[in-house]
Amino acid sequence: MTSTQNPANAAEVHPRAVLDKLPRYAAGKPPVAVDGLESYKLSSNENPLPPIPAVLEAIAETTAVNRYPDPVANALRSELAEFLDVPMEDIVTGTGSLGALNQILATFAGQNDDGPADEVVYPWRSFEAYPISVGLSGAADVRVPVKEDGTHDLQAMADAVTDKTKIVLLCTPNNPTGPSLTTAEVEWFIAQVPSDVIVIIDEAYQEFVRDPDVVNGIEMYQKYPNVISLRTFSKAHGLANLRVGYSISNPELTQYLRVSAVPFGVSSVGEHAAIASLRNFDQVKERVQSLVNERERVTSGLKELGWFVPEAQGNFIWLQLGENTQEFAALAGEQALAVRPFGDEGIRVSIGEPEANTRFLELCSVYPKPPAFPKQG
Repeated sequence: MTSTQNPANAAEVHPRAVLDKLPRYAAGKPPVAVDGLESYKLSSNENPLPPIPAVLEAIAETTAVNRYPDPVANALRSELAEFLDVPMEDIVTGTGSLGALNQILATFAGQNDDGPADEVVYPWRSFEAYPISVGLSGAADVRVPVKEDGTHDLQAMADAVTDKTKIVLLCTPNNPTGPSLTTAEVEWFIAQVPSDVIVIIDEAYQEFVRDPDVVNGIEMYQKYPNVISLRTFSKAHGLANLRVGYSISNPELTQYLRVSAVPFGVSSVGEHAAIASLRNFDQVKERVQSLVNERERVTSGLKELGWFVPEAQGNFIWLQLGENTQEFAALAGEQALAVRPFGDEGIRVSIGEPEANTRFLELCSVYPKPPAFPKQG
């Protein structure tokens, strides 16, 4: 049905002013069909492999979708508690890790009745939903540029913390640039931050990490009461469409997070699928390792071509192509490959099917403007 309302009589409804200041979330685009080529989507950091068979069975067997799910996902939290060896009470589920993050922001950072807005410090470029979520919470965002090699500038982030700072976000591996934070780096940083500032360790890609020195958010939350670990089933488990994530923190924080948690946020379908995936994690690990192997093949191939690639610990790589970003993205599209360009900064390429990764490397081998290595000193 089309609207027949006279524009002259339209209600003068206006959104909050903050909406004009926020960027629009740009999801990865699907590939364009090219004659003679199979198309591949490498633009959304999705797991290209389907969920394991037990998960598909659990999804098919969940038929009572006319009933509301458990509002706090007790069965999943119990399974996670055993899997991670943490108290069930320390886990709060959300609609993906982004939903869990929004719950944290709604609880601990925002606009105050008696003064200026709280501040949230985070690296940039990083996950592009951060400024949207922070802005909608009513808080003020403080973006700290990452270094030329794509790593967090922890000293600058520590310097950015003020008495208005309520939350600091650490993204490891950092999306879209790739590098992770080590335990030593994070512990140093936590020591610089007041104990009443929450430090969120966003670990959406932690199952893909192979560097033994990379920080483990579970260990950090167990050691520091102001740390929250943020995780998801979207990536390694291949459940992106079902929106299942969670945060882990101490009872001093979870008692408040439960108030802001969205009731029925995790569907029964998502809960049963996540439980089945955890119970068959050995199969999940095999699939993740196959993607890690492909990641290593792609990064090694690029380095052999003389391309600079930041350390990649997720299921994606970053090409700091600068002013050549859009040109390269267009060329990839001509090869039926959808990649994710970010303005004139660079391109994130998700690790996909072996055939897609091979075609991507072939494109790079003939592209004459590779990413330059960072300046020394």
